[in-house]
Amino acid sequence: MVFPLLIPELIVLAGAVTCAIVGVSSKRSVRDALPGVAIVTLVITGLWISIFAGVEGMRAPGSTLQTLGPWVGVVTCALGVVLVLLNAGTADREYESAVAAGKVTFDPLRTTRGEFYVFLLLSLGGLLLVTAASDLIWLFLALELTSLPTYVMVAMSRTQGRAQEAAMKYFFLGAMSAALFLYGFALLYGATGTVELASMQAVFTQQAAAGGIGVMGIAGMLLAVLGIGFKLAAAPMHLYAADVYEGAASPVTAFLGFVPKAAGALALMLLLSTIGWFDNGALPPVLSVLLWVMAALTMTLGNIGALLQTSAKRMLAWSSIAHSGYILMGILAGPHVGGFGAVLVYLLAYGLSNTAAFAALAALRRGGAEVESLKDLPGLREQHGLTAWTMAIASGSLLGFPPLIGFWGKLLLFIAAVASGHIVLVVIAALNSAISAGYYLKLVAIPIMGEPTARSREVERAISPWPRLVGIALAVSLLLMPLVLPVLMQQVQRIFAN
Repeated sequence: MVFPLLIPELIVLAGAVTCAIVGVSSKRSVRDALPGVAIVTLVITGLWISIFAGVEGMRAPGSTLQTLGPWVGVVTCALGVVLVLLNAGTADREYESAVAAGKVTFDPLRTTRGEFYVFLLLSLGGLLLVTAASDLIWLFLALELTSLPTYVMVAMSRTQGRAQEAAMKYFFLGAMSAALFLYGFALLYGATGTVELASMQAVFTQQAAAGGIGVMGIAGMLLAVLGIGFKLAAAPMHLYAADVYEGAASPVTAFLGFVPKAAGALALMLLLSTIGWFDNGALPPVLSVLLWVMAALTMTLGNIGALLQTSAKRMLAWSSIAHSGYILMGILAGPHVGGFGAVLVYLLAYGLSNTAAFAALAALRRGGAEVESLKDLPGLREQHGLTAWTMAIASGSLLGFPPLIGFWGKLLLFIAAVASGHIVLVVIAALNSAISAGYYLKLVAIPIMGEPTARSREVERAISPWPRLVGIALAVSLLLMPLVLPVLMQQVQRIFAN
């Protein structure tokens, strides 16, 4: 039965409905409970997954990749709690202040606070559904459930016009990418006569043994990979990222940097496993070349773009693009040499590091607005020492500086790529890592070693204490995570050994 497999997603749905109801309450104290409702929902979901993951009937049948669900589910819920705390107070801040000051009376039609947490939970629920997908229809709906709420979250995260502009760009380009990979799914159905991933894999295996996979199947997979590349912000579907990340509030940008990217990476792993790596083999040459070129272009364009920025948010946005290139390198390596396991560990390391960096930015304000420019950061250590160290540690992990968890995640990707024979791509990735030092070291040195300026002295703490506390906690986790890396690797290896 499918129903028991969907209990975690149904818990998330129940939490989203509860948030929608709580959000329109006329009592401020009830509305203030919204982050707590979302956190309780994710904790219950994570506990359910961790307790019942191995119980018969509670686990997705099928390929090895469909056993990713429990591991990814627990990680998603844990990071989801962090993202909820980081986003606490993002939506309706000005409106709630006006209501508290008596300037306006509360109107449930004007409030968006409840809807914000509804969309946040639904997007996380979509990520949970991706790993449980057993057919193309399910996978399409899961990917769209992950992405569609984020379009609205970007628009409602700030009252400034550029947030709405960013949301419109994100929406229209997202619609184009959905059409692209949905057309690819239609071609895959035409080539195999089935939408079920397991049956599709069997058909492609027979075709490969009989002389080669047909043109329609290859074309469908090419279109699907390009369309899903939008979720990853991978070249050539990356141009929206910098504008959207800059336009959204920093807590929402942290959400965008992990959730859609993780969904896209997992979807590619599921799809490509139906057409490649048969009997410890490789992908079809055309797909291998496409992923190789996408990985090389994505990491190169991302790092060069970041190097040219003067805005910390745009710098981190372009660096997010570059990290998608490293992820594609692991996907290209495949499951048999540890590529997929390396991708899972890297997604966790990147999610923690990227969220910590944006938490540091969200913890600061200047003139009532978000801190975005590098000019706001010199000498941050004097007045905001812990936030400065949070930014430094997060940037060091994103760079891959040992012994932080980001270093080990990137090392695993490099080892998998070398083992799969992609030596040239590893050299390109190593050169790109050297390029990334040019801007990541700025984010380390400017807050810690820079001399304060008149402008940077105007920087003050944000109203909400949660971004600062979340950033500090994540910075500590980046230092301690390498100690539990052997346990993580054991869990990942167990997934692919089943």
